[in-house]
Amino acid sequence: MSISSEHNIEDQNGSRWRSFVNKCLTCKACPLSMTRKHVVVWRGGINAPLMILGEGPGAEEDRLGKPFVGRSGKLLDLLLSSFEFGEEDFHIANIVKCRPPGNRVPTPEEAGYCQPLLSEQLRLVRPKVYLLMGATAYRYFTGDDNSISRVRGRWIVSNNCYILPTFHPAYILRDPRRKTLMWQDFAILREKMEELCLMPPLNNGTPLQKGD
Repeated sequence: MSISSEHNIEDQNGSRWRSFVNKCLTCKACPLSMTRKHVVVWRGGINAPLMILGEGPGAEEDRLGKPFVGRSGKLLDLLLSSFEFGEEDFHIANIVKCRPPGNRVPTPEEAGYCQPLLSEQLRLVRPKVYLLMGATAYRYFTGDDNSISRVRGRWIVSNNCYILPTFHPAYILRDPRRKTLMWQDFAILREKMEELCLMPPLNNGTPLQKGD
């Protein structure tokens, strides 16, 4: 393939991504569009092998227009950096792209309005591995009502992709006793990424938790 052809493909992909983001930013499909400050679409790499999904933006995310930038985001970033995930390795998004008032759980109707946008996002990113953070992300993504405590840390294989449910960082902040379990889930995640040749081995093996 010629260099010019490669650039054409990159330009086409970039154009598709910009069109998608603009569609998100101008969306008024549901009442959440009336109360949001910003539409929260993504952060990380556009064509990353790992998709991290939460439930929806909080107050800080709504203010800045990026997912997981508040207290939960700081914990998530700590976990990612501890396991040597670079920004190009993950793509962070949410089930809904606008903040539900009072940080409540998105309703099925709100998730349904956002589902076509999320589906388009997944087609553009084309991740091989999914990390579903929290019960809401797990339920709306899989359609399963099992509790997150029951399913966390267990791989689901669907359409040749690997899906791992875990706790939401906000839950860990409320109940730090569960921190070890979430740390274990990230170790399982990192091991799978290496097994699939999506990331190189950790430089120093599995990292210790802060304070261990």
